[in-house]
Amino acid sequence: MAERSYSDAEVMARLRQELPHWSLEGGFICRKYETAGWKGTLMVINAVGHLAEAAWHHPEIAASYAWVEVRLQNHSAKGITDKDFELAKKIEEVVQWRPSKAGGALEGTPVDERFAYIKYD
Repeated sequence: MAERSYSDAEVMARLRQELPHWSLEGGFICRKYETAGWKGTLMVINAVGHLAEAAWHHPEIAASYAWVEVRLQNHSAKGITDKDFELAKKIEEVVQWRPSKAGGALEGTPVDERFAYIKYD
């Protein structure tokens, strides 16, 4: 049974509401994460890779020294489906997670450029 692909207008509406830092480009939903350097870039790639493999839904990833771009599309459905939105939300949740903002025992990365690895929104 074929999965439902969303129209561009539906994708744009969902991105505005659910994933405001993501965009629709060339049939993919996309997000570029700025990092503080190569270490942060590799950490983001590995986190995205783990989530994608666990979900069995594989993004296109482009990277350079201080950024990672994630592009999602359901290739078998030839469009954007619920799988893309769900994986994008999980990626966003993990990459943007800041323990110090969530409360609890984990203090998070110190606010010091020597320890920075990602540029949070």
